Amino acid sequence: MAHFKKNRQFGDFQTPDTLAQEVTHLLKQRYHLSPDIILEPTCGTGAFVRAALQTFPSSQIFGRDINPDYIQDAKQSLVTHPHAHHVTLQQGDFFTIDWQTFLSKGSSNILILGNPPWVTSSELSRLNSENLPTKSNHQNRRGIEAITGSANFDISEWMLFQFTKWLPSQTGILAILCKYSVARNVFYQVKQKHKAPFTAHIYRIDAKLHFDVSVDACLFVFRYEPSGGCDCHLYLTLDSSTPSDYISERDGHLVRNAIQYDTWRHLLGQNLNYTWRSGIKHDCAKVMELEPISDGTFINGMGQIYDLEPTYLYPLLKSSDIGNSRIQTYRKVVLVTQTTVGEDTHPIQKKAPKTWQYLSDHNQVLHHRRSSIYKNKPPYSIFGINPYSFKLWKIAISGLYKTLTFQLISPLGDKPVMLDDTVNFLSFDSQAEAKFIFKLLTSKPAQDCLDSLIFWDNKRPVTIDILRRLSLPAVARELGCLERYANWAKGIQVNSQGQLELGLF
Repeated sequence: MAHFKKNRQFGDFQTPDTLAQEVTHLLKQRYHLSPDIILEPTCGTGAFVRAALQTFPSSQIFGRDINPDYIQDAKQSLVTHPHAHHVTLQQGDFFTIDWQTFLSKGSSNILILGNPPWVTSSELSRLNSENLPTKSNHQNRRGIEAITGSANFDISEWMLFQFTKWLPSQTGILAILCKYSVARNVFYQVKQKHKAPFTAHIYRIDAKLHFDVSVDACLFVFRYEPSGGCDCHLYLTLDSSTPSDYISERDGHLVRNAIQYDTWRHLLGQNLNYTWRSGIKHDCAKVMELEPISDGTFINGMGQIYDLEPTYLYPLLKSSDIGNSRIQTYRKVVLVTQTTVGEDTHPIQKKAPKTWQYLSDHNQVLHHRRSSIYKNKPPYSIFGINPYSFKLWKIAISGLYKTLTFQLISPLGDKPVMLDDTVNFLSFDSQAEAKFIFKLLTSKPAQDCLDSLIFWDNKRPVTIDILRRLSLPAVARELGCLERYANWAKGIQVNSQGQLELGLF
């Protein structure tokens, strides 16, 4: 158990020898490598060192790792190897070693090879690990993203990006096992910040088979070269000879399928009349969400039964309901304490005294919600609420489920349905309008366009930012119903090309 905790502290998953050998074989056969120097900056127990020694026996191999036990194990595994004298293994902390100086002193014909930690900075912090880089906003996150957690970054992403800055041009190559999302992010950052042409290839691997973890993982191969293109080739396996997709940057965004994106990019644009929103955020499901037992009686997440007025209770559909098409009935209701963000909540005391008492009974739990957004707000505040929340008709899609399945949501129990904050939705005044927009969103052009933008391995693949990029008037024009769209989009004028006529406002 102690050994497992040590592994967790450093965030590592040791590479099986068979996988390391597959990787070095691919590098030699497909990329025709014959490196003078091979660097394994987080060598662990030495799988890649042994594989590199077998595949490139004349190369000088340098391995470093923060864990002295791993270094000792790696050295022991090479005792009888005839070319062990080509290997130098030393204990060292990745984040304190001057890698730039190390790389500048050696041959430019260098291969950086390995498998850095597969954890994020916050995960290592929770493990009380000291194996962290100096804090820096290397992705240029905005302040609000730091508050909501978006500034959390993957350790291997930080490592890989540093090496791309120091990698020798043309003769240096980077070949790293990492999360698929990390490879994409590094590719995108290099595109944004470095001007030198490069090639990048991603080979998907089965992390469940090799590491017994459910992670979308890959081998990321990168090098600078004058003939480099603008796309990152994606291969389904290490054995694949032709790419399945071309990841690329387009119009300032990373796209999953560049060819598909280029086919449908004319469907992108603004939607001034229809704005995607996310559902209610309350951060206290055990209090704010209840299950109806009988008329006026409800049970909360702590098993407590209360008699409450219906005034502030609304049917709730969660992401799992939307993702599994459970939209005709509801299992829970949610307490909606405000109609707009920041609204005074004290009128509840007079309009629904039993509801106010219920909230007062759980004041301590609600007061200690961790998010800073509740600070200096009225008691029992919620977020993601506004007049659009109370419209009777909605089109909703789960942000968590790995499918482009939109749901047409009707009122339930004569009340508008509320959605949780992992659901994205549009709201409408009439069923007819909702049905028309639903037809646009579920059309093949719209689906193909959105699909080209979405990386399905992300924790929350379907985001508001992606949905807002699809131009509904452009889709309407594609389907030959632009005039009908203009009739619904009151005050929004579109020209014959499906573009918004902003000058008419």
